[in-house]
Amino acid sequence: MELGLVGLGKMGGNMRERIRRAGHTVHGYDRNPDVADVHSLQELVGRLSGPRVVWVMVPAGEPTQSTIDELAGLLEPGDVVVDGGNSRWTDDEKHAGELAEKGIGFVDCGVSGGVWGLENGYALMYGGDQEDVSKVQPIFDALKPEGDFGSVHAGKVGAGHFAKMVHNGIEYAMMQAYAEGWELLEKVDSVTDVREVFRSWQEGTVIRSWLLDLAVDALDEDEHLDKLRGFAQDSGEGRWTVEAAIDHAVPLPAITASLFARFASRQEDSPQMKMIAALRNQFGGHAVEKK
Repeated sequence: MELGLVGLGKMGGNMRERIRRAGHTVHGYDRNPDVADVHSLQELVGRLSGPRVVWVMVPAGEPTQSTIDELAGLLEPGDVVVDGGNSRWTDDEKHAGELAEKGIGFVDCGVSGGVWGLENGYALMYGGDQEDVSKVQPIFDALKPEGDFGSVHAGKVGAGHFAKMVHNGIEYAMMQAYAEGWELLEKVDSVTDVREVFRSWQEGTVIRSWLLDLAVDALDEDEHLDKLRGFAQDSGEGRWTVEAAIDHAVPLPAITASLFARFASRQEDSPQMKMIAALRNQFGGHAVEKK
C-alpha cells in the first residue's frame, strides 16, 4: 500500500520507518527538507495512486487545520485523510464535515507509543466510518504491536481522539502515584535504597507496569533525580479529560489531582515532578529542564 505521511518528527519519523519495514511505500513530507521525501503537499499527493490515504502527524490546532485545508484542495473524492496527532476530539467532526463536502473521508487516530513505538509498535485508537477505516487498515496493521491487541476501531469520528485523551488522563494519574510514592520513600531515613525498592516491584506485585520499568531506568541514570528540576508540562489532553468529565458529570478525582499537581510544579521545585519529568522523558522523549 502507498501512504502519504505529513510530519516527520519524533513520532512521524519512526512511524514512517515501521510502515516501510512492513513492506508499504511511504512518501513523507516535512517542513524540514533534511528528513522529507517530497518538498510540498502537492508533490506528496501527486506521488500517490487513488484512492489516496494521507496521514497527518503535526501539532494540534492551527497546524492541523491548515494542513487539512490544503489537502482538501488537492485530494479527490474517495481519498481519506487520517489525523494521527493529538487533536481535540471536538475538532474531528468539524474536519470530517469539511472534507465530506468534497467527498473525502476522514479518520481520527489516537497514537500511543512514544519513542519506543518503532520497535514495540504503536497502540492505535481510531474513529470513523468503516469504509474509510478499511482503506487505512493495512497501515494500522503495520503500526500496531504484534499480537491480538493494541489496535481498536473505537467508534465514529472523534472516538479515537477521545479514547486517546482518556488514556492520557489515566497516564497522568499513574505517573503521579509513582511520583508520590517515590518522594515519600526518599524522605524517610529507614529506607536506604529507594531505587532498589522500585526495582523490586517490577516482579510479583500488582503495581508492576511499563511505567514502573521506565521509572527504574530513570533512577539508574540519576539515582536521586538530582539533575532534574521538578517541573512538568502538560500536553493539553489532561485538561481536556477533566473538562469532558465536568461536561458529563463523571467524577475524576485522581486524574484531576494529577493535572493540578503539574500546575503546582511550575510554582516550586517539586520532588514529585522530578519523577514525572523523568518518566515523560523516558517514554516519550519529552524535554526536561536541567538544574
